[in-house]
Amino acid sequence: MTQIDNDQALRAALKTLNAEQQRVLGARFAERVMPLCRDERVKRAIATGLREPLAPDEQADAFKSARAYAVTSYTDCGKETDWLAQADHFVAAAITAALTPDEATTDKQNRAWKAAVQVRMAVNCAMMEDETISESDEARQQYALAEDFLG
Repeated sequence: MTQIDNDQALRAALKTLNAEQQRVLGARFAERVMPLCRDERVKRAIATGLREPLAPDEQADAFKSARAYAVTSYTDCGKETDWLAQADHFVAAAITAALTPDEATTDKQNRAWKAAVQVRMAVNCAMMEDETISESDEARQQYALAEDFLG
């Protein structure tokens, strides 16, 4: 079993995953911050992303729904410093990353890594409102999730 205890090890491990595995692990990362999400469509997209196997049309529908919300919520990010609204946006961005269809990715992109980073952005925003939340704790949880997934 591969030990993952830093971001370099996480990225290396994620590079070994195929597209479906990246989607599922990325959705698991997003699931961890689902309580920060305000939109039911995004929550359903997370649930869809966790399913194995997943039909291509189901993935496409969930991607479009989450992406639409991420785009809409992005415009709210700069208006006032509503940190929880920004966290909500990054949850949507995380599941959008996980659900990205093959034709919209390049060989260098990794859905799970992008989802992990978006999740950390959500956590960073939430930290502004809740001092008990920790980005380093989230990173450690992601390492543990990846270890378990690769298990």
